[in-house]
Formats: sequence, structure tokens, C-alpha cells
Amino acid sequence: MKDGHHRLRLARTNGVGPVLYRRLMQRFGGAEAALAELPAIAARAGRSGPMEIPTPGSVRREMDAIAKRGGMMLFVDTPQYPEFLALLDDAPAVISVLGDPTHFHKIGVALVGARNASANGMTFASRLAQELAGRDVAVVSGLARGIDGAAHKGALKSGETIACIAGGLDQPYPSEHAALQDEIAERGLVVAEAPLGTAPQARHFPRRNRVIAGLSLGVVVVEAALRSGSLITARLAQEEGRELFAVPGSPLDPRCHGSNALLRAGAHVTENAEDILSNLPDHPLREGILRDPLFAREPVAALVAPPDIARAAHPDTLSAVWGLLGAAPCAVDDLFAHCQFSPSEVRAALLDLELAGRVETLPGGKIALLNQGASCPR
Repeated sequence: MKDGHHRLRLARTNGVGPVLYRRLMQRFGGAEAALAELPAIAARAGRSGPMEIPTPGSVRREMDAIAKRGGMMLFVDTPQYPEFLALLDDAPAVISVLGDPTHFHKIGVALVGARNASANGMTFASRLAQELAGRDVAVVSGLARGIDGAAHKGALKSGETIACIAGGLDQPYPSEHAALQDEIAERGLVVAEAPLGTAPQARHFPRRNRVIAGLSLGVVVVEAALRSGSLITARLAQEEGRELFAVPGSPLDPRCHGSNALLRAGAHVTENAEDILSNLPDHPLREGILRDPLFAREPVAALVAPPDIARAAHPDTLSAVWGLLGAAPCAVDDLFAHCQFSPSEVRAALLDLELAGRVETLPGGKIALLNQGASCPR
């Protein structure tokens, strides 16, 4: 796309996460304008050091390397970006994909579960994935050992599958799934939020899990302990209005305690594909979550914020917002209620403070100070 390198520079800027990326695009109407204003905004809000913005050459090299591998980059406010993933509050600003992005248009169902899965659990996951893929469903999972790998392999027997990975596209994990990742790239889709060269670390997997949930209308937990990444994926899915399914397991097997707990909490009992397909919503905006997507499917020009939002925050507003915040998370709606300035002025102040590294946006529409002992910006 024409301004792809500007978008990628903005997305890769240190301190600009998915939520802040969206706000900057809305405030300035485009990535190039946002990049031009970043240093001045951050300085006004009290940032101590310079913004770490990638050079044009570095992002062009990254884009060229993705293209050389036969992949592409999709940005959150563009038509090819997966629609259901874009509904997440913190949808990735950019994803890198290997494979055919038209698979995103299929109904997605995630199959997740234990890495140290039982033989029965992996057999069931494989058969269920094969049945779903044969019904023109894209089976989504995380390419991990155990249930994930079994689900991908089963889906490939009759249809397509989507693998969401925690590192870069050039960092297959686990290493024994490198050939499986290549096969999925040929016949389905491999999706990564991290840049090329990023080795997967523990902190990357919760972010990968939200992508799995975001691409899916429903999430099926096959086997999961009470404290597991699969239950994180299930929680994220439920928060986003996606349907939750679980496979009953033996109460004697600790690998089933988490999935059985989901059933007690109201997840759909799952024994075959029909149990899933008969309980899926047709769209999370009509059944499930009731809110607008992060970006409408329209040109960026239509996303330009009104003048009262686009202007820089006034020092008085920065001071007032700063005074209302603390180390404990505060709901943005509470800031609106207790600040004498308008919501648009408060939003502008929060954007400036976040760019300066003074506040942090948290899940659930909450804000917290990063350094409560710091001086008030003026």
C-alpha cells in the first residue's frame, strides 16, 4: 500500500502500542502526519528522552524481507485485515501473514489445549479439526505442541487452518513444527504480530492468544489445566463476545480440570462439530459483543478526528488529568466524570501522556500512572 512504510514506522515506534496507534491515526488522519508530530507531543508532555522511531530504511527492509518470503503485511484499518480481529480494543496495528488472506473470510473456530496433552486428547482434537475443516471452517490454533499441533494436522486433512505464532514468521516454535508451519503457509495461513527475527518469549504468548481469540467466532478448549494459556485464550474470547466450548474430561486427569471448570461455568459441552456449529453466532456484533469495530471499512480520510480532538492538549488539561491519576488503574469514564474538561480534551491529554511514557493504557478501558513520583507535566 502507498503509505505502508509510514504505518509500519508508527506501529514499530517504541511506546506506540495497538491502542495508541489507533488514537494517533484518528487524531492526525494518517501515519505520516502522526510521525511528524510525535517528538513535539512527547516533549510537551514531559518525555525525558527522544522517541525511538524506526528509520524509513529499516521498515522498508522489513517489508522487503516479508515479501521475499512470499508474505505480506496487513494494517488494522485496511480491507484485507481480518474483520473479527479488528473488533478487539487492542487489535494488532499490523500483522504479517504467509498464505492466502482470503482464508480470513471463512468462519474461524479455535481449538486450543494442553501442550502435554494425552493421546486421547490429541486424537479427539485431530478428528474434530478434520470435521470442522471439512465443513468449510478455518481451524485456528497456536502451533504449539500437543492439542494445537494435532488440531492443525487434522484440519489439513480436509481443509484449511490458521496458525498464530508468538515470534516472527522466520522463528518457528517449537522447532519440530517448522515443517508443519511451512505446510500451513502453503495451504492455509500463518499469522505473526511480532517482527521478523523475534524469538518467542513467555511474554509474547498472551498476545498471541488474543489473536487466536480475535480471529475466531468460537473457542474450543480440549484439555487444559486450571492455570494454563488455554484458559487465558478462553477468557479473552468470552470478553470479546465469542462463544466458548469445552470437551469433557476425566476428573482424575489434572489436564482436564480447567476445561471441566469451563463447562461448570457455562461453556458448551462439545463432543462433535455439530455441537460447535449449532451454537456459533453469525457475527459477534449481532450476537455477543455490541460495539463498533475499531475502524470502519472506509478510507483513512474519513477517520480524521474533529478539530477539538486533533489539537494538542492544553497544559491545564494535562495537569488536571495527571492529578486525577494514580498507580491504581482508573476507568477512563471516571476521568470524564471527575475532570472539568471535555472528554475530547481529556482524550488528547491521555494521548500526550502516553506518548511521553507517563501513563499506561490497560485492558478494560483503564489508565494508570507509570511513575507516580514523577513531577506533573506542564
